[in-house]
Amino acid sequence: MKTKLIIGNKNYSSWSLRVWLLLKEAGIPFEEHRIALDTPTATNDIKCFSAAGCVPVLQLDDLTVWDTLAIAETVAERWPEKNLWPTDPAMRAHARSICAEMHSSFPHLRACMPMNCRAMGRKVPLPDELGDDIDRIIAIWAECHRKYGDLGGWLFGDFSIADAMFAPVVLRFRTYGINLPESAGFYPHRLLESEAMQEWLLSAESETEVIDREETGQ
Repeated sequence: MKTKLIIGNKNYSSWSLRVWLLLKEAGIPFEEHRIALDTPTATNDIKCFSAAGCVPVLQLDDLTVWDTLAIAETVAERWPEKNLWPTDPAMRAHARSICAEMHSSFPHLRACMPMNCRAMGRKVPLPDELGDDIDRIIAIWAECHRKYGDLGGWLFGDFSIADAMFAPVVLRFRTYGINLPESAGFYPHRLLESEAMQEWLLSAESETEVIDREETGQ
């Protein structure tokens, strides 16, 4: 199967990171096609692959899949031996729930703390609504560690789609210096130790494009 992944800037594109990391951690070979975002031709360039005009886009032979969660589900179906959802039904339901919550929620986190891999030590205002988003994510990670921490360092023991979905949040917290309690710190440490994550960060740091609206904080 020919597998091609269309992504945006590695420094800024949180949705691209999710699928890229999923494929890398699963050991699924793919061709990477990067489109620099926020340029005059970016939307049309992406529409050459998907009419939705957003990244990421996954091509599997003649099949095109867009939207991160749809891509993740398709990858899990196409490569069932990778166990990208937990095999236990209760754990799988829990994993799906937090992935859906990540996909549809946390608007203040997205707006106030854009992903910016190159930036470190940035400070932003923390209004109550943003604080609520941060507290909810900390609670999710702490609960996963309490329930499944003895199974391994990822959210559900072994790497899963849930880890890919929450990976950009780890980088956001890293950029803006969000302190985590010990109960929620195990997953971020595991993610940042990942060879795939280190590869992504190295590529992000080498990019030269700057998207001014994503350069938040001081």
